[in-house]
Amino acid sequence: MAAEQTFEVYAEYEGTRLDRFLAVIYPKLSRAFFQKLIRCGQVQLSGKSLKPSYSVKTGDLITVLVPPAAGIEIQAEDIPLDILYEDDDLLVVNKPKGMVVHPGPGHQTGTLVNAVLYHCKDQLSGINGEIRPGIVHRIDKDTTGSLVVCKNDFAHGRLAEQLKVHSVTRRYRGIVIGCPKEECGVIRSEIGRDPKNRLKMACSVANGRMAVTHYRVLERFARHTYLEFELETGRTHQIRVHMADLGHPLLADPLYGPAKCSIRGLQGQCLHAMTLGFVHPRTEKYVEFQAPLPEYFAKLLEGSL
Repeated sequence: MAAEQTFEVYAEYEGTRLDRFLAVIYPKLSRAFFQKLIRCGQVQLSGKSLKPSYSVKTGDLITVLVPPAAGIEIQAEDIPLDILYEDDDLLVVNKPKGMVVHPGPGHQTGTLVNAVLYHCKDQLSGINGEIRPGIVHRIDKDTTGSLVVCKNDFAHGRLAEQLKVHSVTRRYRGIVIGCPKEECGVIRSEIGRDPKNRLKMACSVANGRMAVTHYRVLERFARHTYLEFELETGRTHQIRVHMADLGHPLLADPLYGPAKCSIRGLQGQCLHAMTLGFVHPRTEKYVEFQAPLPEYFAKLLEGSL
């Protein structure tokens, strides 16, 4: 029997045709199939039917009458979780380096979703569909730190609203190459998909969306700087793109940093989502969680790089 499901559009899909977006969500089904489904009025945004050519926007909640055979089966895996907080509505975890948040091409197992499916059993929100149960926001594979997982649609909806109006507190720690001139600053620029490299994001590109990053210096070293970042917005790769554009890419960033400036044995950018704060969907009280610096990060600072 067909079931209705709703999917939130992440920033990385901004500007994607609706039929292409749905084909990504359901990799076993073709765009032609979804074009027919859309024309039959079975795909809607806020109760209104759409066209296959509609360009999805970040934050859109796309409702689709899911075909019975749709989706992929995600296996629950007994993967240890570093849990910062848990109750009946949500789970806050400290994601380790190298872990992908949800399954996708090349990452069908070993993801955070595989782990929380095992931990939470069937108690996860379904707003973002079968491949992203419970996931309301993400951090990159090699970025560590705090991330919230929702156990029901009520909590997911309330948190999604806070993310949409940028009221969630998100503070990061990072080590960048070089020494910024100012002790603190605010970077404001539009971020969108890099037309020259689809794996990257870039500043000041067509169809970009405004992104705002606050930064302040915590400690200066000979060739690197330890910074704190606070996000007003949550665009894909936002901190990584903004710091690279400023001329101070994150240390060991494989996409935005220089190939020759790496640390032996270090894989991926030195970036950690330390603080996550939001109004709890059930109690309506502000809560805040701290993810301690990972061992590799602390050792870099102790050894003065």
